[in-house]
Amino acid sequence: MTNPPASPPPVSAPVSEQKQAYWRATIRLILTLLAVWFVVAYLMGIVFAPALNGVRIGEAPLGFWIAHNGAIYVFIALIVIYATRMRALDRQYGVEE
Repeated sequence: MTNPPASPPPVSAPVSEQKQAYWRATIRLILTLLAVWFVVAYLMGIVFAPALNGVRIGEAPLGFWIAHNGAIYVFIALIVIYATRMRALDRQYGVEE
């Protein structure tokens, strides 16, 4: 005869200090990466584009280049950074798969 599966802890169960630290580190990473995304995509690509257009990359003004090319490179870098940092955080807090 097999034992029934253990029931999950009640919803009101206190969260361990380690889980709270993991969650804080995760949220801090996400907010940092979102801030970089906002600065590059919105501020540099739209708001400050006219000021950046004095500098040229090849034939394209810098503001235009950031809005159309540079932001994509930054987004790809943010994905790689997120995956790498989350893997490290998972290992550090012992929640890796």
